[in-house]
Amino acid sequence: MSIRGISILGSTGSIGCNTLRVVEAFGGEFGVVAMSAGRNVERLAEQIERHRPELVSVENDECAERLRELLKARSVAAPRIATGEAGLVEVARHERAQVVVSATVGAVGLVPTLRAIEAGRRVALANKETLVIAGEMMTAAAQRSGAEILPVDSEHNALHQCLRGERREEVRRLVLTASGGPFRTKSFGEMERATVEEAMRHPTWAMGAKITIDSATLMNKGLEVIEARWLFDFDADRIEIVVHPESVVHSMVELVDGSVLAQMGVTDMRHAIQYALTYPARRPSQLPPLDLTRLGTLRFESPDTARFPCIELAYRALRSGGTSPAVLNAANEIAVGAFLEGCVRLTDIPTIIRRALDAHEIRPAASLEAVLAADREARARAAATVAEISRNNAPTAKQSSPAAAF
Repeated sequence: MSIRGISILGSTGSIGCNTLRVVEAFGGEFGVVAMSAGRNVERLAEQIERHRPELVSVENDECAERLRELLKARSVAAPRIATGEAGLVEVARHERAQVVVSATVGAVGLVPTLRAIEAGRRVALANKETLVIAGEMMTAAAQRSGAEILPVDSEHNALHQCLRGERREEVRRLVLTASGGPFRTKSFGEMERATVEEAMRHPTWAMGAKITIDSATLMNKGLEVIEARWLFDFDADRIEIVVHPESVVHSMVELVDGSVLAQMGVTDMRHAIQYALTYPARRPSQLPPLDLTRLGTLRFESPDTARFPCIELAYRALRSGGTSPAVLNAANEIAVGAFLEGCVRLTDIPTIIRRALDAHEIRPAASLEAVLAADREARARAAATVAEISRNNAPTAKQSSPAAAF
C-alpha cells in the first residue's frame, strides 16, 4: 500500500497537532511531506524531528534561522525552509501532497488554500474563513480542478456525514449546533465587563485564542453559517443555529418529512480529521466510544441574538453577498485582536463589525483581487473604530493573554 502524502497548513495549532496524532495512529499509511507553522518554531522543530517533512514554511527569515538553530541542536537535518505567503503556497502545492489540511487561523489561509484547490488536491478544511471570504471563488475553482473540499470543523463534518446518501430535494434545513460558549447564561453587563481570561474559558473545546473568542461572541456560528452555504449549497433561510451546551450532537439535518438526522460523538477533533483523511472509507478510531448511558439530559435552545448580535451580522453579510462576507471576517479579526490586546471590550466586537459593514460599498466577489481589496479596506475601517472606541471607553485592564497565538 502506497503512503498518502499530506501537507499541513498550520501544523503547530490545535488542528495541526491533532492531525499529526491521527497520522501517527495509522502507522505509516499517511506521510507528512510539508507543513507550515508561522512563528511557533519550537514546536515545529519537534514535529520535524518526528515526521521528517521535505518542506516547511515559517513566517519570515528570522524564524527560519531560529528553526535551523533548533534543528542543529537536535542533530536533525533541516528540510527545505520557505517563508511568508509564498512558503504557504509551496506547502499547499507540494507535488507529493494528495491531501492538504488547511488549519491556519483567519484570512492568511485564503491564498494557499485556493492554490491547493486549483491544483486539484483534496482539501481537509478547518480554516472556515477561506469560504467565508471567497466561498464562490473557492467552490468554482474546485469544480474546475476536480478538487474535493471536506470539512474538518466538527459541525460541518457532522453535516457532511448526515447528508451522505440523502437526495438534496429531500432536505428541508441544516441545523448547526453551538455550545453557547462561556457567556451562554451571563447577562449583557457581565459580558461587557468580561476579561480575556473569562472569554477564553470555553466550556467544551480547547482551541486557539481567535476561535475561542469567536465562540464567546458566537461569531463562530455566524461564520459557520456562511461556510455551510458554500459547502452544501443551501441558502441562508435553510441554515439554522441551535444552542446545545453538551456539544454531543455536532449538527443535524432535517428532512422534508420531519425526520431529523443527527451526528453524535465525543468532543474530540480527531474524529472529524480522520473522517476527512480517509473518506469515503470509515476506519476504526482510537477514540473512546460515546457512552449514551452517561449522557444525561441533552438541551437545545434558541440563540439569544440580542446578547450575541454577531449571528445576525453574519446572516446580513451572507444575504448581502459579494464582498460583504470578506468585510465581516476582516473586521471581526481586527476586533478580536483588539480585545485580546485589552484595547476594547468583548461587547465592542459587534459594533466594530457593524460599522465596517455599514461603510462598505458591496462589490462582486469575482476575483481574488476584489476580495483582498475589500479585506484591506475593512481592516483599515475596523482599526479606526478600535482607536475611536479605545479613546472613548474607560481603559480596559490589559490582561496577560494568549494574544500572540492570534
